[in-house]
Amino acid sequence: MNMKMNKCPECGIYTLKNACPKCGGKLKVIYPPKFSVEDKYGKYRRILKKESMKG
Repeated sequence: MNMKMNKCPECGIYTLKNACPKCGGKLKVIYPPKFSVEDKYGKYRRILKKESMKG
C-alpha cells in the first residue's frame, strides 16, 4: 500500500488508496518533489513550466 497522501483532481477527496473511492479516478500525490541542490532535471522542468504557461 502507498503511504503517501493522494488527492483526486475530479472530486477533491484525499485518500491513501491507489484509486479514488468515490469516482474511481486517478489520484495525484499532493507532496512536492524533494529539493536537491544538484537537480539534474531542473532545467527541463523550468522549460516545461514556461511552455505550459504560454498555452
